[in-house]
Amino acid sequence: MAKKAKEATLTVKLVRSLIGSKKDQIATANSLGLRKIGDTVCQPANAATQGKVAKIIHLVEVTEA
Repeated sequence: MAKKAKEATLTVKLVRSLIGSKKDQIATANSLGLRKIGDTVCQPANAATQGKVAKIIHLVEVTEA
């Protein structure tokens, strides 16, 4: 079997509260695995993840891992 090239990942951290956000933004944060301030997740850097992050960019801090 051939080895897969290591995929780029994004580290996403929730830095602002979800209180007062629109329902679709809360659902997007939850789908990424972010529920409380300070939660951090690593997600693959693909188009779907980048679209989710773009929707809630004002609530999160993103770094490339």
